[in-house]
Amino acid sequence: MKTRIARHPAGALFLPVKLTPPGFRPVLAALAGLGVFALFSAHAADTPAPRWFKGNLHTHSLWSDGNDYPEMIADSYKQRGYHFLAMSDHNVLEEGVKWFELKAPTVVKGEVVQKGGGAVLEKYLARFGPAWVEQRETGGKKEVRLKPLAEYRTLLEESGRFLMIPSMEVTSNWKRPKTATEPELGGPVHMNLTNPVAHVAPVAADNALEIMQKSVDAVLAQRTKSGQPMFLHLNHPNFVWGVTAEELMQVHHEKFFEVYNGHPGVHNDGDATRLSMDAMWDAILTRRLAELKLDVMYGIGVDDSHEYHQMLLGKSNPFRGWIMVRARFLTPEAIVNAMEAGDFYSSSGVTLADVRRTDRELAVEIQAEPGVTYVTQFIGTRRGYDPTSQLIPTPAGEAARKTLPHRRYSKDVGAVLAEVKGTKASYTLKGDELYVRAKIISSKIKSNPGVAGEVETAWTQPLVNPAK
Repeated sequence: MKTRIARHPAGALFLPVKLTPPGFRPVLAALAGLGVFALFSAHAADTPAPRWFKGNLHTHSLWSDGNDYPEMIADSYKQRGYHFLAMSDHNVLEEGVKWFELKAPTVVKGEVVQKGGGAVLEKYLARFGPAWVEQRETGGKKEVRLKPLAEYRTLLEESGRFLMIPSMEVTSNWKRPKTATEPELGGPVHMNLTNPVAHVAPVAADNALEIMQKSVDAVLAQRTKSGQPMFLHLNHPNFVWGVTAEELMQVHHEKFFEVYNGHPGVHNDGDATRLSMDAMWDAILTRRLAELKLDVMYGIGVDDSHEYHQMLLGKSNPFRGWIMVRARFLTPEAIVNAMEAGDFYSSSGVTLADVRRTDRELAVEIQAEPGVTYVTQFIGTRRGYDPTSQLIPTPAGEAARKTLPHRRYSKDVGAVLAEVKGTKASYTLKGDELYVRAKIISSKIKSNPGVAGEVETAWTQPLVNPAK
């Protein structure tokens, strides 16, 4: 029996039909007469083309250590033109009943501060009204109810314009007791969970690798059980120098980490004895693809915002880092699926009009600003690279560190393979590259940067050589 495709005279076909005995043919003819096949064709024509959606996946509110109400924060992102936002508070999903105590004002560096109160509460009331803002006083304590995501998203979400994605920051710490030869060691391991169904508990262990792997495994189990697309990404590896490249590169099924984080204390650029996020990314990509035989890892740009009332250098402010995701629909599923396919880029200010990837070519087109110049670096590692690395020693005179040392890799790892000036740039694989990624560096000084001297930058996801 042959398989044929039923065609409507007006257009293409979507319904494969196995023609059974001739008696079935009148049924097909009747369906065609009713316009059924044309209906399928019309629906296909209505499918929106992919577009860019701007979003931030790392945000904090009064549900943990942020200093504003979640709907105030979400509203500010919406007003700035963001399309999606994840409120990723520490070890908590924004659900259930939670009352926030307004403690007595304190003076910090000459400024009167009352977290959640004072001018912050006044702005909240002015924006959403007393009917929305719930307050109470119990036992002499003044409290404000923190709205769960399920409630406040109804005020802000608009189809195709703004979306809230459930999230939480799974916040763990590794700790290794002091021994006869080593001091006590430890550091943070923070991982953001995007679009979960349920809470994931932090893991306790004496090393970061175990924490990361067990956390990823827990998320994969939840995803398998629920069928809901979700993922876990590693936050700010250099925050308190908690995670090394060698640990992160070994995590199975982890596809994302933060290549740019707008918090002023996360050391995106490393220092004299620790790797930058770019150098860490190249070491991870090289060893995962060539030696460990693990999946590619993508780089995410985020805010990690906590402070919303003073936009200043040294504050963990919003609107510093984001991702641009290319998807057909503004839904959690579409965003997650596009990111897992690598169809997004990260930015601290540069906007790309297009990113094109084929099996052999990576190309970018920059949406230029007047008076700003751009350099695109195509960065990658070639097969046959020098795989050696050395531990970077602690500088003489510095106290014993409580975190693990970094390793410095050869100049072959993450080499600049080509550099192009202007608003259009492309790189065609020569055949011996493991991967190539593009970093677009502008001449424009970043407004309100996490650290002084930043210039606006964008990062594409790596193109992996299919013949690697």
